[in-house]
Amino acid sequence: MNDKKSVSATRKQIDWVITLVPLAIICGMSVLFFAFPNKSKSMLTSIRYVLGDRFGSYYLIIGVLILSISIYMAFSKYGDIVLGGQDEKPKYSFFTWGAMMFTCGLAADILFYSFAEWVLYATDPHVKSLGTIQEWAGVFPLFHWSLIPWAFYLVLAVSFGFMLHVRNRDKQKFSEACRPVLGRHTDGVLGRLIDLLAVFALIAGTATTFSVATPLMASIIKIVFHVELSRITLSIIILLITCAIYTYSLLHGFKGISILAKICIYLFFGLLAYVLFVGGKTGYIIDTGIESIGRMLQHFIELSTFTDPERKTLFPQNYTIYYWAYWMVWCVAAPFFIGTISRGRTVRQTIVGGYVFGAGSTIISFIILGNYSLGKEIIDGIPLIKSYTENGDMYGLIINIVRTLPCSTMVLIVLILTMVAFYATSFDSIAYIASCYSYRRLKDGEAPNRMIQLMWCLLLIVLPIALLFSESSMSNIQSVSIIAAFPIAAVITLIAISFLKDAGEFMKGLRGYTPRVREQEEEAERSARHEESEND
Repeated sequence: MNDKKSVSATRKQIDWVITLVPLAIICGMSVLFFAFPNKSKSMLTSIRYVLGDRFGSYYLIIGVLILSISIYMAFSKYGDIVLGGQDEKPKYSFFTWGAMMFTCGLAADILFYSFAEWVLYATDPHVKSLGTIQEWAGVFPLFHWSLIPWAFYLVLAVSFGFMLHVRNRDKQKFSEACRPVLGRHTDGVLGRLIDLLAVFALIAGTATTFSVATPLMASIIKIVFHVELSRITLSIIILLITCAIYTYSLLHGFKGISILAKICIYLFFGLLAYVLFVGGKTGYIIDTGIESIGRMLQHFIELSTFTDPERKTLFPQNYTIYYWAYWMVWCVAAPFFIGTISRGRTVRQTIVGGYVFGAGSTIISFIILGNYSLGKEIIDGIPLIKSYTENGDMYGLIINIVRTLPCSTMVLIVLILTMVAFYATSFDSIAYIASCYSYRRLKDGEAPNRMIQLMWCLLLIVLPIALLFSESSMSNIQSVSIIAAFPIAAVITLIAISFLKDAGEFMKGLRGYTPRVREQEEEAERSARHEESEND
């Protein structure tokens, strides 16, 4: 009887609009991609052109704005706010917190891009016009994966953490973070629209990530284990196995997520250390990495605002705008998760720590893996660029790069395991946040029903499978992110403004309740208790 009441209560708590509408969108898009691959590609390309070309500056402006806000949040008066009780301590150690944050924010595509993204830039006319491959090919990966991308995550993570742990709101949705500005409209049509856009963006980000890197894993398995299945069939099997892993991890709560995150980090940094110290390019990797960081920082404003107004190369449209859109669609889940696990940390600790662990680890990955393969081209004369331009096979290129390492078969196996761990860790956090979205109200610390979590675990792989079946090109996959990110960019800005407004009012309520004031009050309380004991 109690079980029936519990099930009935759970059903009443479910937000069926937010749950079922995305389900219909997923099914509809999957059918379109599978049944009409050419027409769907043409439609996506047309929409992408309008948004990415005509409104490209919009994405770039949002990127610079959010980075500026993140710096202001960290080093202004807001930086002292604790995400939780103002005397509360962090629940997780810095390493555990950083591991969960990094692995939820980056999936296996970081390994896909770290090895060979420089090749894409080396063949681009814009990069060639700037200087040599040695000078610039390693700069753009660092730019596209570090400061501005992590600013999207960290600004929203602080905003969501403040909403959950300080204001103790029981609606874990994008719209709720906009309440300080939207007011009563949050509970109306506008709030519902924001939440639907957020879930659609989440689905688009998931599909993009799975569709980019899974075929690489399939290609490695075909070569290492001599499997005769096609790349698409293997990719789908990998998706299903990964789904089983992150579902199992998620159903064991945050403990399972944290364990999987640590395993992923150990594998990831173990792989980086092996390439750095055993690959034979240690000096070149470090020297080129330092030079690339310096050049990126020196030209950062120029890189952030380059629009190619004459459309000579379409470089920002093909790369920078896509990347900002790609990170924006991931902003629906990853920052919520980061905000959830950041309880007890100050705004400053969350932002600065996020840049150190998140952006720092990302930069290290691109410096080591990217510069190793760049060194093979520049120093050893292996024609990696020519190989890619002749056949366009990025997956084969990455495998050939790994094969230049000692014990390459072992490295390929570790690479697969690391990618599976990245996928599983990223998507158990995404499925968890998506499950929270399915509830009308869910208190901080209260977990969604396991059946809802299971449903989202399964839903998140449907669209990627459809994209694989339709053999969508990289351009097609990128278009999904650019389209989804267009409205989300405005919502991200609205959330940042809402935080500044709400946090400002909160600080007024503290009446100067700083850590020093707390110490003075605690000392006064101790003195009062001492006097009382003496009087007794």
